[in-house]
Amino acid sequence: QVRLVESGGGLVQAGGSLRLSCAASGHIFNTLAMFRRAPGKEREFVAAITWIGRSTDYADSVKGRFTISRDNAKNTVYLEMNSLKPEDTAVYYCAAATYSPRRVAWTSEYDNWGQGTQVTVSS
Repeated sequence: QVRLVESGGGLVQAGGSLRLSCAASGHIFNTLAMFRRAPGKEREFVAAITWIGRSTDYADSVKGRFTISRDNAKNTVYLEMNSLKPEDTAVYYCAAATYSPRRVAWTSEYDNWGQGTQVTVSS
């Protein structure tokens, strides 16, 4: 059974940092990604990393502030978030694609999702 479990969310002041974790089990994935959904908005792509090769992609809004990485031995992906802004407030979701996504930002390319973790950035 495929399972993705996020952790590490919380409340932080603007300019602060948080590290999210996504523990994956039960399957072999091509790509793991993080998406987020802010209140009243659509789910949007944040970052992605391939399981082999460590290729990464980022949304323009987080480039230079967020870093995605993975630990294959622990089957875990990390999203290091620095210089957080109030507009980063959202529920963050981990997503896994069995096959190489045609576009990493397309939610339809991911066949497994975590339950989400809340990140709140206060001004």
